[in-house]
Amino acid sequence: LPLKDDKPVKVMYIILTPPGLEEASKGATAGDTKEEENCSICMDTFKKKKQLKCKHEFCEGCLEQSKKSLGPCCPLCKDVFGKMEGDQPDGKMIWRSGHTSLPGYPQCGCIVISYWIPGGIQTVNHPNPGKRYDGISREAYLPDNKEGNEVLRLLQKAFDQKLIFTVGMSRTTGKENQVTWNNIHHKTSISGGQQCFGYPDPGYLSRVRDELKAKGIVQQTAD
Repeated sequence: LPLKDDKPVKVMYIILTPPGLEEASKGATAGDTKEEENCSICMDTFKKKKQLKCKHEFCEGCLEQSKKSLGPCCPLCKDVFGKMEGDQPDGKMIWRSGHTSLPGYPQCGCIVISYWIPGGIQTVNHPNPGKRYDGISREAYLPDNKEGNEVLRLLQKAFDQKLIFTVGMSRTTGKENQVTWNNIHHKTSISGGQQCFGYPDPGYLSRVRDELKAKGIVQQTAD
């Protein structure tokens, strides 16, 4: 405090807001919301705005282009809003009951799933159109209980929508133009645990449900 005659004197300061500053501040806040008025794909003003069930919004044309490359899922949160169709070549999926109990599921037998995809010629949806790809046959295992049968129905739906396999480079051999798994993990061994693609693995059925959900395959659509 300033001193006057060795005595403190109180001084009052008045801060005046310049004209228009308050309005400018409000304008800046409103400007922040303008980003929300732009499409997240083209970063321009919406043209025929489309809102997905996840509440994200895009231009109609931008969303159509995104669907061609990503399929019917939100480009931001990956929520699926339509039926996804993969590029899996034609093949067969069959299953049967087995009497062997899987480690971790001693009270039931198992379900043995057999996949068979013959070799053929790649289409425009594959990495090298016109080139041959090698076929594949695989067996996978599920516990023959309520949850295992639910996952089986989900896998069947995914197979029908051509989502279980794709064509590309084999992660095990490094060879190109192979039929490979398409990020929906399967247990191809009865035992050996998670590291050997077998049982026991208490979290497997939950994880594979999540992988199927990421491709739009959930219980209500599988029934």
